Amino acid sequence: MNFVLMNNKITIIPAIDLIDAKCVRLSQGDYNQKTVYNENPLEVAKMFEDAGITRLHLVDLDGAKAQHIVNYKVLETIASKTKLVIDFGGGLKTDNDLKIAFESGAQMVTGGSIAVKDRETFLSWIETYGAEKIILGADAKDKMIAVSGWQEVSELPILEFIESYTSQGIQKVISTDIARDGMLSGPSIDLYKEIMDKFDGLELIASGGIASMKDIHELNEMGVPGVITGKAIYEKKISLNEISKFIRS
Repeated sequence: MNFVLMNNKITIIPAIDLIDAKCVRLSQGDYNQKTVYNENPLEVAKMFEDAGITRLHLVDLDGAKAQHIVNYKVLETIASKTKLVIDFGGGLKTDNDLKIAFESGAQMVTGGSIAVKDRETFLSWIETYGAEKIILGADAKDKMIAVSGWQEVSELPILEFIESYTSQGIQKVISTDIARDGMLSGPSIDLYKEIMDKFDGLELIASGGIASMKDIHELNEMGVPGVITGKAIYEKKISLNEISKFIRS
């Protein structure tokens, strides 16, 4: 499954973040800054699908905190009742977590903290499932990798981190500038330029800070293959009608 469409238009990937099986958003990864947007994630996913969206980024925030998969039933429901291509992340730490995610309908999984803290396991996932099914989560603050639901910032530079896995076959990377996530302050354009310049052909998905369709157009013009947006949709800064028009244009 390739993120880049035939005309190289950016793929818009809405996010559904889950706490207690509800659709929520955090600001800068802070569990104390939580807004519940909808108690029925399936309803939200179907609205996305009706707008012509084909991809979904589903994040198990309970799982990220608990260090193991939690909200797999929500994944199973959305996967079985929509045609959305789902990438699933949050709390995936063991081979069994991954098995549950794929059996519940995820077509791709995202690993961030595990790729920092247990390289051997993450590399084994790439080998077992193939690089097309494993997305590297490269979340950063001040260009340093952050882990554990962004509760820890490491001393590992983001470009060095990405390179350590592209050399092992990784093709897909979701990069979130956590200082911008949920803040509606615009994406980290300079960071994405650096990543794009350094890694030719990387399927980069930009995440964090998207505030308007203008931001998406800017990333599209840069050639970024994918963009995740959450809060901007839920706060009605971007309408599903605007996304639908963009997809169909």
